[in-house]
Amino acid sequence: MKIGYALTGSFCTFQQSLEALQQLVDAGHSVYPIMSENAYSTDTRFGTAAFFRKQLTERCGHSIIHTITDAEPIGPKKYFDVLCVAPCTSNTMAKLALGITDTAVTMAVKSHLRNARPVVIGVSTNDALANSAKNIGTLMNYRCYYFVPFTMDNPVAKPRSMVCDFTQLLATVEAAYQGIEPVQKVF
Repeated sequence: MKIGYALTGSFCTFQQSLEALQQLVDAGHSVYPIMSENAYSTDTRFGTAAFFRKQLTERCGHSIIHTITDAEPIGPKKYFDVLCVAPCTSNTMAKLALGITDTAVTMAVKSHLRNARPVVIGVSTNDALANSAKNIGTLMNYRCYYFVPFTMDNPVAKPRSMVCDFTQLLATVEAAYQGIEPVQKVF
């Protein structure tokens, strides 16, 4: 498959995301990196933007799509079989739920969906069981959206936070490509 792989600003999960991306590459898929503008340019305590950009380009062998202009042709040119957003922040999910297209990632998703092709969401947000719950529910009810199984990441310290199981990303992408709804599991 040709897979678009987008990262948004849940910086604490970037390393897990890179490991999941590597599983896609190791399985023989062609993976094309996409980053939101913030993910592309923000240095954090989890690593520098330059480090993550380098990791993405080395693992994928393709340059990073990181502007709205570069993301727009994804749909018209049918670049990808599946588009994956992992990590997907609450900010990005809210924009997708409301049809807001103001980043490279939201444009990539909008453009990709014009062909009714699958979008895989890897939730990573501290307010999934609070204000973002409605947006997760909305996207789960939209056609063409598939979710990597997710759970609470720290019920005691962060009782509203959830993160996807990045080890299930490859299986979810392959199921989405076949049009199979993955079963949410508790782990």
